[in-house]
Amino acid sequence: MKKIGVYPGTFDPITNGHLDVIKRALKIFDELIVGVAVSSYKKIPIFTAEERVNFIKETTKGIQNLTIEAFEGLLVDFVKKKGAVAIIRGLRAVSDYEFELQITHATRRLYRDLETVFLMPSEEYSFLSSSLVKEIAYFGGSVKNLVPPIVEKALKKKFQK
Repeated sequence: MKKIGVYPGTFDPITNGHLDVIKRALKIFDELIVGVAVSSYKKIPIFTAEERVNFIKETTKGIQNLTIEAFEGLLVDFVKKKGAVAIIRGLRAVSDYEFELQITHATRRLYRDLETVFLMPSEEYSFLSSSLVKEIAYFGGSVKNLVPPIVEKALKKKFQK
């Protein structure tokens, strides 16, 4: 039986830390689906779902057994529809763990058979978040080496002053 994992997020924008987690997850799962949440209860994304999906597709060209799809609604519904056995979550620091633990328990209540796998990015990306990248870009700082070149270009265009 094929082991399918889903790596969900808003990916607004995708960072090199996200890419690191994608590559790590593909060592564990036969197939990985990057589920791009159309919207989030947290905040309105600066890039459309279509833009975010395209950034990831462009950045991961040539990586086998990887699918990128936008989804709306409950993550567990998307995961069931895709026949996945696990959700992949990235953990950067202890502070992430508390939030992720709550999400994991809530997810388990909704879908008992679903597992959550926590993966840590390489140390060089352990501080990196989409929010931090957006803030740096907004104030004119360089995000080179933090995000793929296509995202760096899009952020510069988005925040031109």
